[in-house]
Amino acid sequence: MHALFEEAGKFMAGRILSEADTSAQVELDSGKRVKVKAANILLKFEKPAPSELITQAQAVAETIELDLAWEFAPEDDFGFADLARDYFSENATLAQQAGALFRLYEAPHYFRRAGKGRFKKAPAEILQQALAAIEKKKALLAQIDEWAAALGRGECPQPIRDQLYKILFKPDKNAPEYKAVVEASRATHTAPLDLLQKAGAIDSAYQFHWKRFLFENFPKGTGFPALAAPQPPADLPLAPVQAYSIDDSQTTEIDDALSVQGLGTGTVVLGIHIAAPGLAIQPGSAIDQLGRARLSTVYMPGYKITMLPDEVVQIYTLDEGRANPAVSLYVTLNEATLEITGTETRLERVPVEVNFRHDQLDHIVTEQWLTDPSIQHENTPQALQDKREQLSFLYRLALHLKAQREVVRGKPENFNRPDYNFRLVGNQGAEPTGHEQVQISVRQRGAPLDLIVAEAAIVANSTWGSWLAELGVPGIYRSQASMAPGVKVRMGTKALPHAGIGVKAYSWATSPLRRYTDLVNQWQIIACARHGATAALAAPFKPKDADLFSIISSFDAAYSAYNGYQAGMERFWTLKYIEQNHITELTAAVIKEGPGGSFLVRADDIPLVFPVLGAQNLPRGARLKVRLGEVDEITLDIHGTVVERLDDPNDASDDAVVEDEGDEDAVAGPIAIAVDVNEADSTAPANADNPTP
Repeated sequence: MHALFEEAGKFMAGRILSEADTSAQVELDSGKRVKVKAANILLKFEKPAPSELITQAQAVAETIELDLAWEFAPEDDFGFADLARDYFSENATLAQQAGALFRLYEAPHYFRRAGKGRFKKAPAEILQQALAAIEKKKALLAQIDEWAAALGRGECPQPIRDQLYKILFKPDKNAPEYKAVVEASRATHTAPLDLLQKAGAIDSAYQFHWKRFLFENFPKGTGFPALAAPQPPADLPLAPVQAYSIDDSQTTEIDDALSVQGLGTGTVVLGIHIAAPGLAIQPGSAIDQLGRARLSTVYMPGYKITMLPDEVVQIYTLDEGRANPAVSLYVTLNEATLEITGTETRLERVPVEVNFRHDQLDHIVTEQWLTDPSIQHENTPQALQDKREQLSFLYRLALHLKAQREVVRGKPENFNRPDYNFRLVGNQGAEPTGHEQVQISVRQRGAPLDLIVAEAAIVANSTWGSWLAELGVPGIYRSQASMAPGVKVRMGTKALPHAGIGVKAYSWATSPLRRYTDLVNQWQIIACARHGATAALAAPFKPKDADLFSIISSFDAAYSAYNGYQAGMERFWTLKYIEQNHITELTAAVIKEGPGGSFLVRADDIPLVFPVLGAQNLPRGARLKVRLGEVDEITLDIHGTVVERLDDPNDASDDAVVEDEGDEDAVAGPIAIAVDVNEADSTAPANADNPTP
């Protein structure tokens, strides 16, 4: 005796070895013996052989027209043998009965399962909906096949082009566009990104990086809604100073300016004046929500996306020739010893006399010019000459403050590596296309004007950070527990020491037009200036305010993404510079050994870190001549081959000085995309699998 039975959704047949009330022992053709529940046995038969019955039944199942079978089926539930007798004849054969079972089982849109070998036909309305869905799916599968074939031919269908960044980085894996890319990638044995490049889906490397960044960070675009810019308070007193800012020529959000009073009297008052949008923008207002959504201005060579609308920036930026709203910190100093004897914070309007641009003045404002009054430069602007004495004092003060911090740090700050400025010729601040001519200029870190501005900002941020803590007003701080390897800078709401800077507390408060954390801190500082000892009651953010922690978390993520994009675009334009200037060889210094016998090196004259091959046993700092390979503007990759070693292998004194500044993060690599061509194929119809062995 043989049995046809269902097991885990499949139909099997075999010889019954033994049988009890609730189960039977069945031997399959393979020789395997299985225990089958009596409830799962659907047919018992003597002939034909089990495998022959299965083969005959499959052939019969293919002949059964489902529409006709549905018409024949009774309204109440029925057994598969009943349908076979109605469809074929009263004397339906065993193969016809099993064929009816298979056909009913594989057509749930026509017949619903109602128990052991029993079914009930679907209502006409439900059936029509199911058939329409099946036809839609067939059309969709045909569309996927058509798109995949086009990609394989090197053509990109418009729907895939429109969904490019979603497909690559945040895909809906059930979307036909995604499935077409996967199918084409499998069929052509080509990586998805390479496939899409060859098909012309990526217009240009620059647009690829730009649109990817916008997709991930500005999905609704970079424009601002039309909002009225809030005006500053009308009753702010006018400060009795003539301030000046020091920025580069591309800066439009001028956050800070300086003033000096009392030179020659023995007591000098340094004014650190910070643009004050916080005097008018209210927490929770529409403008605040815009700033909180963006959290920071995004910088990149030749372009930027501002945190606040230009209408707001223009009111509060510290432009020359105006009296601008500001939060001012006045620091009283002993002119001889440079000891700080007092500080005071005021809310006021500050007259800004001039906006100095350091990229236009660095060649004049040198250490020698600041320390030796006899040194003169031709074409020195009169405004700069008028401030020479003040700038000389500020430089002396900056050196003094830096030396004090270095005592706390335990070691001097290093300015061995230069900064690089990128200029896109003829760009004029418009959105770049990626084809502009790029110029890269070198600017040594720690230049006098830089040092003056940096030390003034540290004084303001550390003074205000400590003041907030003294008054019990929470703020947003940056801290570093120590300078030991691996100890990172953290953001939090507690005034903790910052070992890397060498101060007891460090808030971010000097860039409120460009960083949301600084705007938040400015609101808190304004409350302190207005309310003094009772400021904690009036400040917008209270101790342990969950909103502060939310801001810190959001800011950290956004700031990291923005900085990463800036670094990526600087690398893009560096590679463009190499191509435009036909650079084939560079000199470089070894940073460390890399995988596969490679070494990571830093170029001497351009901001480029990249791997090289062709040498062994190179120490850190070894200087090399390197031949460059091909540039990949999509992955931002470039490799090199060592031509020769330029220093003496036996003399470590001529090795380059290499600083530890996250060099491994400066190297490009494969772009992580979310297209997985190894996933199970989900494009097949739901009933494509044959339910029989």
